[in-house]
Amino acid sequence: MLPTPPTARLLAQLQAAGLLPPAQVAAIAEAERARPFSLHYELRALLYLGSTLLAGGLGVLLYENRDSLGHSVITALMAAAMLACFAYAARHRPAFSWGEAPRTRVAADYLLLLGCLLFLGLEGYVQVQYGMFGQRYGLATLLPALVFFPLAYRYDHRGVLGLGIAAVGTWVGVSTSPLAVLRGELFESALAGPALGLGVVLLAAGLASEYFRRKPHFAFTYLLAGSNLAEVGALGLALTRYDWNRSAWVAAPWLLLALGLALALVWYARRSQSYLFLLLGAAYGYVAFTLLGILLLLSLGDMLWPLAIFYFPSSLAGLILMLVNLKKIVRRV
Repeated sequence: MLPTPPTARLLAQLQAAGLLPPAQVAAIAEAERARPFSLHYELRALLYLGSTLLAGGLGVLLYENRDSLGHSVITALMAAAMLACFAYAARHRPAFSWGEAPRTRVAADYLLLLGCLLFLGLEGYVQVQYGMFGQRYGLATLLPALVFFPLAYRYDHRGVLGLGIAAVGTWVGVSTSPLAVLRGELFESALAGPALGLGVVLLAAGLASEYFRRKPHFAFTYLLAGSNLAEVGALGLALTRYDWNRSAWVAAPWLLLALGLALALVWYARRSQSYLFLLLGAAYGYVAFTLLGILLLLSLGDMLWPLAIFYFPSSLAGLILMLVNLKKIVRRV
């Protein structure tokens, strides 16, 4: 037997309570049945995917025919396609607003994204073929961020904003990895600190955009990227700074920081009623709390190790219980 839809169940309850007459119940049920199903988000996802695949396909096609076309022709074709995308987006650009700008042409959003992807492809191509940036790889990765962030704010485009954040993350990684080699540190250890710092900056940018009402709908993108970077950075510092020959508590401050960030994510999830941030907070908090427990066991010896047998099944059961009651937890403010 198929389960009763929520709308039909609610209408049945209202009719049983005498709040709705049968005629209105039938009319509402018919309206719900005949209501068209929205494919808005599915179509937008397909258009974003199409823009990405088109940019990648054009890049592969031009690269495979580079010998017959010539590097200058390929460069000119990529530049012309990029400028055409930017020109169409500029012609149909929305009026600037610190809120969410109304859309004039939906195609302008995707052509702007395609133009940014072509910009990345063009930059990479001229760097490989002509060495335009030389050995200044930091400049090559910072330039897209300097282009994408103004475009994201002017055209109110969260996809371009994500590209800008990714460009900044790449720039931070490229700029710090040579220092790690000089100090003799591991590559992952060198990146953990900058990842944590960049994550905190992105978190601050997201909260500021909400508080000052400057593109508040950008806060989700900032907070999502910032929370992941900050948590991975804190956990990375805890694992790479762990010294097996000294005290195990060298890693404790970073684990406490990761746990604090996880609790902040849970708080924000309940304030904004976001399932995604609640899941992130629970996952990162579980990892940080578990690692803190392992440090406690290592510092106290073997007498508490039997507790680990009960911890993992009970903690997993708690996670499952949280997932079952996810909607209640988020909406309980």
